[in-house]
Amino acid sequence: MANHKSALKRIRSNEAKRVINKYQHKTTRNAIKKLRELTDKKEAEALFPQVVSMLDRLAKKNVIHANKAANLKSGLAKHVAAL
Repeated sequence: MANHKSALKRIRSNEAKRVINKYQHKTTRNAIKKLRELTDKKEAEALFPQVVSMLDRLAKKNVIHANKAANLKSGLAKHVAAL
């Protein structure tokens, strides 16, 4: 167990951040699945900017790699354009 006050605080803050990152990552994955299942172009075009924003936020916080975010956005853009 940690002996220093700062180490104890770091343990608490790391756990809090882990839970938040896990929630945001799962929410983004669900939004991506929802977008891929859509068949209506108008609905997809409305949801696409929100999903892109979520991916950018995850990449900015290093929850996912920036290249992974770019690849996902590219694939989703192709999907929306093909509808």
